[in-house]
Amino acid sequence: MRINYQLNPGALRKKIDRLWELSEEKILEIESLYDHSKGPPVFTERGRFVPREWADWTRGFQYGSALLQFDATGDARFLELGRSRTLERMLSHLTHLGADDHGFNNVSTFGTLLRLMGEGRVPEAPWERRFYELAMRVSGAVQASRWSTVSDGTGFIHSLNGPHSLFADTIRSCRALALAHQLGQRLLTEGDVSISLLERLLQHARNTARHNVYFGEGRDLYDVRGRVAHESIFNTKDGRYRCPSTQQGYSPFSTWTRGLGWVMLGFAELLEFIESLPDAELAGFGGKREVAREFLVTAKATSDFYLFHSALDGVPYWDTGAPGLARMGDYLSRPADPFNEHEPVDSSAAAIAAQALLRLGHYLMSRNDHEGGRRYYHAGLTVADTLLDKPYLSTSPDHQGLLLHSVCFRPKAWDALPTGHRVPCGESSMWGDYHFRELCLLIGRAAHGGPYPKFYLEPSAS
Repeated sequence: MRINYQLNPGALRKKIDRLWELSEEKILEIESLYDHSKGPPVFTERGRFVPREWADWTRGFQYGSALLQFDATGDARFLELGRSRTLERMLSHLTHLGADDHGFNNVSTFGTLLRLMGEGRVPEAPWERRFYELAMRVSGAVQASRWSTVSDGTGFIHSLNGPHSLFADTIRSCRALALAHQLGQRLLTEGDVSISLLERLLQHARNTARHNVYFGEGRDLYDVRGRVAHESIFNTKDGRYRCPSTQQGYSPFSTWTRGLGWVMLGFAELLEFIESLPDAELAGFGGKREVAREFLVTAKATSDFYLFHSALDGVPYWDTGAPGLARMGDYLSRPADPFNEHEPVDSSAAAIAAQALLRLGHYLMSRNDHEGGRRYYHAGLTVADTLLDKPYLSTSPDHQGLLLHSVCFRPKAWDALPTGHRVPCGESSMWGDYHFRELCLLIGRAAHGGPYPKFYLEPSAS
């Protein structure tokens, strides 16, 4: 991609203000028109959100979006909407033993409410705070209980596919473990064995980096630095790693770009989190410097891969090995074309990755690596600038989505095909819209000189 080094957060202020105006209308319309008896809204078909029975992992993005709308605009209607729906419809997700999505559903709702109170955006209420803290304690411990042990004695949080499966995208859900650890929670198992949530978070992150991320070290014929395998498969009898796999990408040996984005963002946020911890907490894991070094190597490798494998304007196609790309010529040397006849782009991957680039850049600049940090930070702004304009920003009142040209599940052909098109385009997803709002909140706060948003508790608050 081509990075625009002339951009700064202030240059995007008008576009972001426009986004929140559009976002207001869409949140209210979904709330008033969507039939929740059919399940949570997942993605749009002909501009209207529809459910998909696979996993209940998008409801938190819906109510989290209302909370982000309040955060960005101060409109109390959206605080009430997000808070009331979280209390009415999200409680069962706190003890959902079958989901690896606690960081998506619960940090986006209960965690955001806790953050807003900690920032002073909502009035301090001791019992309300304790409720949100309890929610995050439970969520983090429940997610940590989804544990598979590997051959070296460490382990990972297994995906909904079963104990053999390590998903790349689960790394961002580890925010639930991080918050629960900060709040003093531990996981109690049989015989009252007490397990550190920080230990499980770090083991999961290290195994994600080791098995799902490639570093150009000759691991196999397709070992390209920064490439991400969506899924890693393990033998549950002896815990040995067996092979890469994928559920939503094209192949185990190509990169599903939304999974890539979540790895980028997960490690960028964990770098920020690790920096907030006292050195003593990480002494038993090699020390803060070593943990940060490992996470930084992974964040940089995946971010560099994204920059190299995205189109000129910073938007990627849905998978780097998608077969139709071979018929598109030098597709990376021009802006992404969501209306092409060969392979869909995935704007949701771009929204997730843009936030990752901004956070990685901010982290590096805070540690005096201004040259490296500037590259990633301005890349993030470049992607955001692309998404905040045509053809990605949804301005039509007849479309409930906010970010157009998102892909849901390409291999299963779940995405709607508009009349006259051979590949999906023109639709939105609940996760794409949510991460788009997160991205714009981050940039908007920088533009207005507001506090830097973090999912975890500041040391003084913990």
